[in-house]
Amino acid sequence: MVAFHFPPVAMGSGHLRTLGFVRYLPALGWEPTVLSANAAAFPRIDTENLKLVPDNCRVQRAFALDVRRHLSIRGKYFGFMAQPDGWASWWVAAVFQGMRLIRRHQIDVIWSTYPIMTAHCIAHTLSRRTGLPWVADFRDPVASSVDAGNRFSVSSQTRWEGRVLARAARTVFTTPGAMRSYAEHYPKASLDGRLVVIPNGYDEAAFSDLPAAARSLPRRPLRLVHSGILYPAGRNPLPFFTALANLKAAGTLTEKDVAIVLRASGSEPRYTEEIRRRGLDAMITLAPPISNREALHEQADADALLLFQGHQYDHQIPAKVYEYLRICRPVFALVGERGETATLLRHTGGATVVPMEDVAAIERDFYEFVQAVREQRAPVADARAVKGYSRQQGAASLARLFDEVVA
Repeated sequence: MVAFHFPPVAMGSGHLRTLGFVRYLPALGWEPTVLSANAAAFPRIDTENLKLVPDNCRVQRAFALDVRRHLSIRGKYFGFMAQPDGWASWWVAAVFQGMRLIRRHQIDVIWSTYPIMTAHCIAHTLSRRTGLPWVADFRDPVASSVDAGNRFSVSSQTRWEGRVLARAARTVFTTPGAMRSYAEHYPKASLDGRLVVIPNGYDEAAFSDLPAAARSLPRRPLRLVHSGILYPAGRNPLPFFTALANLKAAGTLTEKDVAIVLRASGSEPRYTEEIRRRGLDAMITLAPPISNREALHEQADADALLLFQGHQYDHQIPAKVYEYLRICRPVFALVGERGETATLLRHTGGATVVPMEDVAAIERDFYEFVQAVREQRAPVADARAVKGYSRQQGAASLARLFDEVVA
């Protein structure tokens, strides 16, 4: 399993998909060996994440450098050095280590996960050298993940995208919309039946000691939480800020009614300025990053949860959505109405879906949402529907896929 995002990395929630597969595949007849990068390659680490790795999981780390941190001069570097991405140096050492692992442990199948495209490059090389079947996993589509500011990286990743779709025995996506988009661009892979969907999900083990779903009396002010990055393009919270400012100016909602926590949002200087300019300092808090475990506890302790996912990401579903659903709190979702996230939320229930850019709709529906939460009549997700998105279910689907390609 070639995965850049693996503990002790602390770069969002990308490592959780791999961890879920690693945890549940052994019970399904597959013994994982993880090939990752050395910790120095990660921009941020959290050694507590190492406790999430099962004791019986073999992990091999190969040398890698981050071009931005290790090979730049005053933060500048040549664009061609990041082909296909800033961790291309991982490729050579990982292929050497991977060949040793394949011989030593009699590996049957290779799996790799994107983003980071270098992971697919490593798996491609190992598959060609050994003839082993390769399953390529796209957590996100390339078009939404590539660094648009580096033309070398864009063209390199686009070329590698085609190679992956041509070579891999199966290519896995996390949403039907992403798979359909790739099927249009790579019809041969689609016709050959090599494109598959295995959704993201939640790990039941992470929820064993969280607060109970119901609270007898809602707090005043209500506490609403969003966890994760808010991109200025695609997850832009400014229309939401404007709607809140309008509600406050009208005297409809104030800081006595709602307290909003935006956890690890990124772009804090810009958002701080926008919050102050709208007079929302007492209503919105920009909070620093915390561990995934602490984030789950914060979400479970909230009265309701916020979600931002604009139409630019209609083919994607944020990994945290599945945690939100499992936590079983009401969700106010500012998402593309025709996107995969909206489709999932309508299927499971428990969310108020509003277009992210429509200030008037946000004003109207957020006020009603707050009243519904206050009166404990806001719907929550259907537990039976949510169960279908557990990590165990995803691992079972992947194990069946491995059985197919090896056969």
